[in-house]
Amino acid sequence: MPTYEYACEACKHTWEEFQSMKAEPTKVCPSCKKKKAKRLISAGGGLLFKGSGFYITDYRSDSYKNAAKSDSSNAAPPAASGEKSASGDKASSNSGESKSSGGSESKGSKKE
Repeated sequence: MPTYEYACEACKHTWEEFQSMKAEPTKVCPSCKKKKAKRLISAGGGLLFKGSGFYITDYRSDSYKNAAKSDSSNAAPPAASGEKSASGDKASSNSGESKSSGGSESKGSKKE
């Protein structure tokens, strides 16, 4: 349930009330007892996530999650280390290295 801000037009008293969204706005000022209370438009409390462990992906909508899941299922999964890829070569565990077709280069050297 939200907290609403009110102000009295007669005595200028301001206060907050914890009310249901379906509840009628308060009309009587608790200070002067006149029927001049008006609900104010406020920015609201918002959500604050403080501390570590909160990620933008933690609170994604279901439609976003379903779209991401279908995108990932369409992509071919990478071959695990030691398994043979579709070309018959062993898959490299280090994605930054490329294998030559001759196999004469050592693991540490890079092709330029």
